[in-house]
Amino acid sequence: QVQLVESGGGLVQAGGSLRLSCEGSQRSYNMGWFRQAPGKEREFVAGISRIGSTFYGESVKGRFTISRDNGKNTVYLQMNSLQPEDTAVYYCARQSAISYIVYVSANQYDYWGQGTQVTVSS
Repeated sequence: QVQLVESGGGLVQAGGSLRLSCEGSQRSYNMGWFRQAPGKEREFVAGISRIGSTFYGESVKGRFTISRDNGKNTVYLQMNSLQPEDTAVYYCARQSAISYIVYVSANQYDYWGQGTQVTVSS
């Protein structure tokens, strides 16, 4: 049974930083971070392949960095220059297909964490 546990969310002022962690990742699988704001669809934020290739959503490019530590079975999301529009519940997820391609659709992910709230005040 795969269990993903996110941590690191919280309240931060605009321009600030947070680092999210997701414990329970598996080295053979691509991992992704998604977010969902109230009344909005779940949005792809960043993904990292099994070999460490990274891919980002347009709205976070240049501000967020995804990384993984396979020895600790953990994926990270470093978030810098946070803005109020980044406010959402952030989820990590495991891509279902073993591939070198990172998918951006939530439908391609089979295991999800419980989410961690990120709130950015203006």
